[in-house]
Amino acid sequence: QVQLVESGGGLVQAGGSLRLSCAASGSIVSINDMAWYRQAPGKQRELVATISSGGSTNYADSVKGRFTISRDNTKNTVYLQMNSLKPEDTAVYYCKAVYPRLGTTWQVWGQGTQVTVSS
Repeated sequence: QVQLVESGGGLVQAGGSLRLSCAASGSIVSINDMAWYRQAPGKQRELVATISSGGSTNYADSVKGRFTISRDNTKNTVYLQMNSLKPEDTAVYYCKAVYPRLGTTWQVWGQGTQVTVSS
């Protein structure tokens, strides 16, 4: 079983920066894709960024050029560097990991971390 623990959320003024971390622990052999999602009040959860085990990345158009996803495979940790934050970035941010186990792939979610951007 794999667990994800996020950290790094908080309150920041518009234009500021935050760095989120998400560490995986448990019975890990390897982790495939990792991703960050976010969910604002009254809205559906949306994909923010993904990163493959080899380091290939994809971003939502709304965060391109401002957010950077990275990972440290030796620590089973994924990061989200968020710069030039806007009030519309306010949301609960969740990380997700996809991993192989018992001949199939599984996914696990973190508990979420609140990011609030004030204007």
